[in-house]
Amino acid sequence: MKKENICSPDNESLQHEIDSVLNVLQSKERYRKIINAGIARWVKDFQDGRIEIKTVEDLKKLIEIDLALQKEED
Repeated sequence: MKKENICSPDNESLQHEIDSVLNVLQSKERYRKIINAGIARWVKDFQDGRIEIKTVEDLKKLIEIDLALQKEED
């Protein structure tokens, strides 16, 4: 029976790919938290009258980024 070398180039490459994917997923999770906080703040400021409808473009951009990140997760 041949024993597989755990540190083979194939395993190192696979581990690097796994680490890269995990880093991307963690970054997306942080970005989503920032976007959600931004949306929540925008809504609060809008409800409190500090933001008028003319700045809805900012909310639209946050929503578009959020939807793009969600689409990538699927």
